[in-house]
Amino acid sequence: MKTKPQTLFEKIWNSHVVFQKEDYPAVMYIDAHLIHEVTSPQAFAVLKKRDINIFRTDRTWATMDHNVPTKDQDKLIQEEM
Repeated sequence: MKTKPQTLFEKIWNSHVVFQKEDYPAVMYIDAHLIHEVTSPQAFAVLKKRDINIFRTDRTWATMDHNVPTKDQDKLIQEEM
């Protein structure tokens, strides 16, 4: 019996679903946390407020700075922060 071809999205989704019931959001296993300095502080504040622990903190990676100028790259970044 031949299986239906899957898109890359379907393959990734299906390999991470822990539980799924019709008309309810799927419960997913998140195997990596990719964070950056702009929105991550707000997200972690919400987790702390809701008393939600982070599972597998060893699977968290952060970028030092995800903003890279596209103009005047030969000059230092002039930003007060």
